[in-house]
Amino acid sequence: RDWSVTGVQTCALPICLGCALAAEPGGPAEPVRVVHTGIDLETHDGGLRPAIGVENIQVMRANRTYPESADGFGWTYNHAPMLAYAHGRFYLQYLSNPFGEHVPPGQTLLVTSQDGRHWDRPRQVFPIYLLRPGPISGHESGMAIMHQRMGFYVAPNGRLLVLGHYGHAPSPTGATGIGRVVREVYADGTFGPIHFIRYNAAAKRSEANTPRFPYYARSSDKEFVAACDALLADKLKTMQWREEDRSDDGFYTTPGSVLQAPSVFHRKDGVAVALWKHSWSALSHDDGRTWSKPVQVPSIVTGGAKTWGQRTADGRYAMVYNPAERSRWPLAVVTSDDGVTFGDMLLINGEVPPRRYFGRAKDFGVQYVRGIAEGNGTPPGQDLWITYSGNKEDMWVSRVPVPIRQQVTGPIHDTFDGLEPGGRVPEWNLYRPRWADVRVEAFPSAEKKCLRLEDRDPWDYAKAVRVFAESKSLRLEFSLWAGQTDTGRLEIEVLDHRGHRPIRLSLAEDGRVRVATAEGIVEVGPYRASEWLRFSLTLDTPAARFDLALNGQKLLSAATFAEAAATVERFSLRTGAFRPEPTRQTDRYAVLDDLPDPDKPVPPAVFYLDEVVIEDASGSTRARR
Repeated sequence: RDWSVTGVQTCALPICLGCALAAEPGGPAEPVRVVHTGIDLETHDGGLRPAIGVENIQVMRANRTYPESADGFGWTYNHAPMLAYAHGRFYLQYLSNPFGEHVPPGQTLLVTSQDGRHWDRPRQVFPIYLLRPGPISGHESGMAIMHQRMGFYVAPNGRLLVLGHYGHAPSPTGATGIGRVVREVYADGTFGPIHFIRYNAAAKRSEANTPRFPYYARSSDKEFVAACDALLADKLKTMQWREEDRSDDGFYTTPGSVLQAPSVFHRKDGVAVALWKHSWSALSHDDGRTWSKPVQVPSIVTGGAKTWGQRTADGRYAMVYNPAERSRWPLAVVTSDDGVTFGDMLLINGEVPPRRYFGRAKDFGVQYVRGIAEGNGTPPGQDLWITYSGNKEDMWVSRVPVPIRQQVTGPIHDTFDGLEPGGRVPEWNLYRPRWADVRVEAFPSAEKKCLRLEDRDPWDYAKAVRVFAESKSLRLEFSLWAGQTDTGRLEIEVLDHRGHRPIRLSLAEDGRVRVATAEGIVEVGPYRASEWLRFSLTLDTPAARFDLALNGQKLLSAATFAEAAATVERFSLRTGAFRPEPTRQTDRYAVLDDLPDPDKPVPPAVFYLDEVVIEDASGSTRARR
């Protein structure tokens, strides 16, 4: 691997093909191979093209001061989410501590959604565990914490199990672990009683000395016991427990040293592929009873965040991870026809907002990705659903349309009139924090709809991006309606395939429209609240020039690009300023204080977008509805 002076992380040989010439991909020496040209380490999005139509949705925004608006507890370390679909609903569980990683007390929360886009308030599913009086080990802290690599299991009999692991702080695994707990989630949303499903043998834990919860086999619910028995017999599922348990009683079959956070999918030939942290991988031909020797795959460039792999609804495969050894952004996806050779790396989420609360081991970024594991349910539709944490404090999901693609053809004319208010917005990439939403709204009438961007978040923003056909000569028109001029900001940009921003307009907080050029910022006049503004841009990338008109009046002629770009292919709206921080050099412990006033929304800024027309400027094509 090579770290170039331009900040682009690549393999030392061209497009990663030279990393493993000694091995054929798909075998024990190289279970999978990723072919790509690297990422830009200086940017949050990695300079990657977006997977078209991705919707990034904030499930839970941590809030210490007003916990009723978040999880009811006000805890600010929230991490390691996992996902399942059962009983016609999405289920997401995650770990939660008051302040930082492995700092007790700890608990697990569960949140549900009918459609994956609108989420209920989290509920406690595994409570704080008070350790019994008297010393247990040198790591005794009085309270246990949760730590789990597996969250759900949909049993063959249809029962939905949710699982967690209790261990001692500050190191909950191995000889300081307690055991793995399980309970059922019923179709009506209630929970069954908590049981231990496996005690930590490495810590000499057993039913006799761990009385907090009963052993699962004592349950009078025979179907619950049968579901637990099926899970215990499934080696592909229980291999996820080994990192925490680490016992040598023969229960686990994965060879070699203890590896972290496995994700497993089956190739078309029936072989199971395991992906661990730090680029490790192995194969099983008998569903986990035996494994090839784990190897580090040289073409998977990643670090201590998790890697996720699965088969997608179109019969292809997707692998989602942070493609950088240092720092946990961007979140990217590579795809494959056979589950062996992956390529076409695309962006899922490249947003890294400021971390609002300081805490132990709170890495910046979008991290610890998980999807819906094999057997854990299939949501309606074709989408790939994944979950992850933001800065180890907020919970997110992403809906990735399948087939996963990166290109658009033909002209565009988007009016939003045929869409359902609050529903999906096809072809648009949306970034939707809970306090900075993007949605279709019936405005200005029930028949005439617009895309609404609303921002009440003091530290984040809403964002909407429309990918269009790559072009050297472009005409772009769109209508905007601002609900105010004294609060809020809207930045409008046209970008190239690497995220460079040659066109930059802003509706600023002082009621002025400003444009960035190579010569500096140009103020082109005021704008008024509650009035429609019709912008018209023509771009000539070979000349690096553009014209700008507002409501039919030309404001700029042959203005120079703010940044060089050979072609353009993205139209972006964002309710906040571009943010280059944090960088990969930012120390997660460098800032010891919380951000000012992170827990109260600011006065809302509202913008409506309508009638987006994007077409070739030569006039050889016409926009179509």
